[in-house]
Amino acid sequence: MTGVTDEPVPGPGGVCPPARTGQDAHVLLGHGAGGRLSAELLDSLVLPALGVPAGGPMEDAATLPTADSLVMTTDGFVVSPLVFPGGDIGDLAVHGTINDLAMRGAEPLALTVALIVEEGLPLGELATVLASLGAAAHAAGVPVIAGDTKVVGRGQADRLFITTTGVGRRIPGLAPSAAAAGSGDAVLLSGPIGAHGTAVLSTREGLGFVTDIVSDTRPLHRLVRLLSPLGDRVHALRDPTRGGLAAALNEIARDSRVQVEIDEASLPVPDQVAAACGLLGLDPLQVANEGCLVAFVAADAADEALRLMRSLPEGADAVRVGRVTDGPPGRVVLNTLVGALRIVDLPLGEQLPRIC
Repeated sequence: MTGVTDEPVPGPGGVCPPARTGQDAHVLLGHGAGGRLSAELLDSLVLPALGVPAGGPMEDAATLPTADSLVMTTDGFVVSPLVFPGGDIGDLAVHGTINDLAMRGAEPLALTVALIVEEGLPLGELATVLASLGAAAHAAGVPVIAGDTKVVGRGQADRLFITTTGVGRRIPGLAPSAAAAGSGDAVLLSGPIGAHGTAVLSTREGLGFVTDIVSDTRPLHRLVRLLSPLGDRVHALRDPTRGGLAAALNEIARDSRVQVEIDEASLPVPDQVAAACGLLGLDPLQVANEGCLVAFVAADAADEALRLMRSLPEGADAVRVGRVTDGPPGRVVLNTLVGALRIVDLPLGEQLPRIC
């Protein structure tokens, strides 16, 4: 059989080769997963088409060329199902965009919202999602100032897609970047991991975890604002969404050219999430989150950063999970419970498609 398959085929040793990106190749679900396939798609097609030089840090949001105090981001949300334990596509769109601004040290100022609605979606369901979106924006103190709505025919979309764009202003003293982690930095995590992805999957597939696991979706800008007294000792921030904590750490290690070491014993994986991942063969490190952040801070600021984060509900369970150590640049290693070191790779593609 010739041609490109729908998924990469494992080669010797079970390792999947890079996906082909030539004229005879096709887009895979994994290209949107935030892992190696996403990076290949960006480097080979997206960035060259836009005239963006390859090799620079891939940030959650960008400063405006003529006003570096202003930060902008845009994001598309295609989660299935539209409603899941702990949230829905509406509040997820607001929180995800606010959080991308916050990871660049920015206070959100305003949002725009674009809707792609499939013909046949019940108006009651649309009203519920929009009410949730509006309530989330109001609760975060961020107005929705513009938008657009398009309707496509039956079967031409999956019920509802939302694209949000956010503009923010840099918080004085903060300038975190994925390329700014440094030797000796402490790696902090603001809360437990794995709940969002497993909650969405459980609902989608009817797996019965719904009563135990709810999404952690929430805005994180207040948590970041609280870190502002630490100033330039806050080096890098990232919310581990697609690809989970594994992707976030690998991206920072790559862009900062450092080795990151994390401790398995310190990772906050709720028992219900660990059980669900074990049953489904998932790695909690690669499961998407929507309400926690990972912070690289100077070692002498770690205790104060933890104290500040723990003073808010969204950071109440903040912990130190690792450090920047000497080693090959761009590598992430896990100090396991038995004392061995295991390399944590950037995920190839998508464990759980349509999560955000």
